[in-house]
Amino acid sequence: MRISLPKLLAGIAVCMFMFVCPAVKAQATFNHIALCSKDLKKSNEFYTTVLNLKIIPNPFKDTVHTWYSIAPNIAMHVIQSNCATTKVIADHICFSVSSVPKFAEMLKAKNISYCNWKQVPGQIEHRVDGVSQLYIQDPDGYWIEINDAK
Repeated sequence: MRISLPKLLAGIAVCMFMFVCPAVKAQATFNHIALCSKDLKKSNEFYTTVLNLKIIPNPFKDTVHTWYSIAPNIAMHVIQSNCATTKVIADHICFSVSSVPKFAEMLKAKNISYCNWKQVPGQIEHRVDGVSQLYIQDPDGYWIEINDAK
């Protein structure tokens, strides 16, 4: 029985794929986070004026999503909808700033409350690894950690 070269190569490729590909483990990379908002305008005001996030083009081109750049090639989008009301501090997102005390001063000037991990109002936490942190909530109650991790 004679096998043509294209069929032979195809057979070899299939065998290699079957044996090589299961050993290849592609690492997933973080792409974006999505948060629900009952009032998108309030959320936009918060994220652009408190965290100074930049709004990026909305791929859906609608009025119920706002997309923000939060790091190189990483985005966050806020979706206007009916949102769950229970938020716990352990479920949070984190942004780093150069100075947590200066950030806390800005929060005070904007009359935005903050707390430490134990939810003691007005307290900055100083972790054992040397990082300072505080927690705030956005208009929908999502917890946001602000730290000075480098």
